[in-house]
Amino acid sequence: MASAQSDAVNILVSIIPIVGIVMGSVVLFFYLMWWHKQRMFLIQKDIVQKKNFDLESFSLLAGLMLLGIGGSLTLFFLLKEGLSYSVLSGIIPLSTGLSLFAFFIIKKNLRSNEKGS
Repeated sequence: MASAQSDAVNILVSIIPIVGIVMGSVVLFFYLMWWHKQRMFLIQKDIVQKKNFDLESFSLLAGLMLLGIGGSLTLFFLLKEGLSYSVLSGIIPLSTGLSLFAFFIIKKNLRSNEKGS
């Protein structure tokens, strides 16, 4: 009897993630289809508004967040395991955060130079 329950549990444990992924995919498909139809309707009616995206603020926010997360992970794995491959899981977001922060600073300096000229 215990073997039958074990088999049933194994089947359920295997099927639940599959059903979740399929249902999530269906929801995502219908959301994208609805968004596309809405967008096409707005384009036909000529009432599309262009959304402004502030790349500088985004790069600053994402850079600071990745710097904090990457620095914390790097420090944690260095203290826990020393210099090993697990430190990469902290170095990768740390370097990405540094790159985004450097982009923010460079872009800000270029913009101030353009205004000064």
